[in-house]
Amino acid sequence: MSKVDETLRLTTAQAIIRWLSNQFIEIDGKELRVCGGGFGIFGHGNVTCLGEALNGVREELPLYRGQNEQTMGFAAAGYAKQWLRQRFMFCTASAGPGTSNLLTSAALAHANRLPMLMLCGDTYVTRLPDPVLQQMENFGDPTFGVNDAFKPVVRYWDRISHPAQILQSLPNALATMLDPADCGPAFIGLPQDVQGWAYDYPAIWFEKTVHRIRRQTPDAAEIADAAALLKTARKPMIIAGGGVQYSRAVAELTAFAEAHAIPVVETIAGRANMVATHPLNTGPIGVTGSTSANAIAEQADVILAVGTRLQDFTTGSWTAFSKAARFVSINAARHDAGKHMSLPVVGDARLSLGALSAAVGDYAAPDAWVAAARAHRADWDAYVAKNVAPGNRPNSYAMAIGTVNALCDRRDRVVAAAGGLPAEVTANWRTLDPGTVDVEFGFSCMGYEISGAWGARIAQAEREPEQDTIVFIGDGSYMMHNSDVYSSVLSRKKLIVLVLDNGGFAVINKLQNNTGNQSFNNLLADCPTIPDPFAVDFEAHARAQGAIAETVQNPAELAEAFQRAKAADRTTIICMKVDAYEGWTTEGQAWWECGTPQVSDDANVRAGHEAWESARVRQRKGV
Repeated sequence: MSKVDETLRLTTAQAIIRWLSNQFIEIDGKELRVCGGGFGIFGHGNVTCLGEALNGVREELPLYRGQNEQTMGFAAAGYAKQWLRQRFMFCTASAGPGTSNLLTSAALAHANRLPMLMLCGDTYVTRLPDPVLQQMENFGDPTFGVNDAFKPVVRYWDRISHPAQILQSLPNALATMLDPADCGPAFIGLPQDVQGWAYDYPAIWFEKTVHRIRRQTPDAAEIADAAALLKTARKPMIIAGGGVQYSRAVAELTAFAEAHAIPVVETIAGRANMVATHPLNTGPIGVTGSTSANAIAEQADVILAVGTRLQDFTTGSWTAFSKAARFVSINAARHDAGKHMSLPVVGDARLSLGALSAAVGDYAAPDAWVAAARAHRADWDAYVAKNVAPGNRPNSYAMAIGTVNALCDRRDRVVAAAGGLPAEVTANWRTLDPGTVDVEFGFSCMGYEISGAWGARIAQAEREPEQDTIVFIGDGSYMMHNSDVYSSVLSRKKLIVLVLDNGGFAVINKLQNNTGNQSFNNLLADCPTIPDPFAVDFEAHARAQGAIAETVQNPAELAEAFQRAKAADRTTIICMKVDAYEGWTTEGQAWWECGTPQVSDDANVRAGHEAWESARVRQRKGV
């Protein structure tokens, strides 16, 4: 029998895991498993068959036991970000609610263009025992179930109804996750009976395979068009997005900006593309941006967007730019490259920046424009320095951020997500080294912070074990998802978590007040169904999960506690109260369309609507 004819008789689950453990990727000349392992909670639907298969490869594909399926998905997203989408983790969940808990994290991965593989239980293909425990019956379509709900929030979806189907499905799922243009989560539904069915698989299918992420060369005509437009610019600007880092094009971005003297602004996902002290780094742009970046955005005549999907927080709901401004968008994804009538350059950021630089030749922005950008940045730096400095005023997010920023190592990773902290970190954090900031604002998902940091720490331990992962989280997000404090302690993946307690959902209360509405149901003190609000003892709660924990009263005490946390050998929680009303960053901040009542009995609400809508005259209408 020839090698091509050799077969291995395996269950579907065994074949999936064996194949996955033999897929590698080349990174910086080294071959690593493209799948770093997985997060799993077992139940009926994945314990008997998939669990049996995973037990046999516990060294090759380590399985981290999660506390909640949703946070497992967040951890997988954090891992993928830390590895710049070059590696991923799988998540496995039982049939029914275990799997449906992953929906939110699948949406987060989809919005952020992150690879994540979901291997989830499904109901029996034979239907002989139907209806089974936790099955959602669809009376008009028996093939339609809970797992079909994932179709809008994944890039690849399949349900395996025969063991042979994985021969096509798994390579297709992996190709999607490694494709810069289509990157996102992949879902594979595994019916409980099919998982255990045996099949004679071709042995050659399981041989070691080394993958490389494709770099798409830009079209020469698109580069020529982009260069022709850029060379007309008197006030050019670069918007650097998260795709710059995923392309590993940080050095090329910097070289391009320096060669052509073009100011650079960063999106939220693109924070940490350039160090804060680089003379062409003009600051973060948009709704949570800086006065400096937004000032030059209003004047720019040609804007080069690199690796960004131009989300509304970047564009100020498309009010941040002159209506006459022209866009060139470099993006691996065609869908993102052509937004708002941009001249598209569909291609890899690193290759495209090199080609565009050559095409524009010795073009450089006028000295006066560059000087103006630097002056705006100097003013912004002065504001931030004052904003983060401790003083005779209430504790604020900005003070906590400044305190940590001054003491952390340059390669420590900072993680934040929904609530007020994404804005405060984006505005006030001064980047010490590229690729060290993860502000999850693609899906703006509360509860990502600790779980995403746990996943990032697992990846960081593989790459830079001496560095720390630092989490900024509010009390609202902490109460929503905190069980991965326990996960980090169990797995010995140390985190430093700053819990900043403002008594509820303070940033949404701020939005409520800023639009003329009364405080209602956001701060605990303003919830009519809570007769006696009381403070959570976050320190005691963290200690109960095995973490080191302490409470501090001010930034000076925070600085001392942070240094102790740096020296500690396990996860440390530092708790500090901050003011819900004072201390917010008020400079910068482009307009944001949020939808306000056109009619109301409340005069303040009517006035808020009129004030909010007054900025709409600057909004670009699709062009």
